[in-house]
Amino acid sequence: MSSHDAHYGGNLVDGAKMLQLFGDVATELLIRHDGDEGLFKAYDMVEFMAPVYAGDFIEAVGEITHAGNSSRKMTFEARKVIVPRADISDSAADVLAEPIVVCRASGTCVTPKDCQRNK
Repeated sequence: MSSHDAHYGGNLVDGAKMLQLFGDVATELLIRHDGDEGLFKAYDMVEFMAPVYAGDFIEAVGEITHAGNSSRKMTFEARKVIVPRADISDSAADVLAEPIVVCRASGTCVTPKDCQRNK
């Protein structure tokens, strides 16, 4: 996360940034599945589990858990994998031995039937 992503005091990143990452993951999943970007219809669950700060490295992943005629149910997870070490130097960072799950979500995307190319 860059300093531009920090939205609150203490360089805290707005949780909406995780949803933006999940939107990007969903777009890739739909292109791989349907050959089309589709549309994100709704989140049915979002859980913020740990704070994210400017300088943190976040890895976002997702998977399609169910595919209907045009709907695609998906789950997402964002993990903090690297943290800055400003106490050492401005450019120092540590890879975490175990990633920290910062956000989980699930939702539904739709690819209209006439836009689906990968059948």
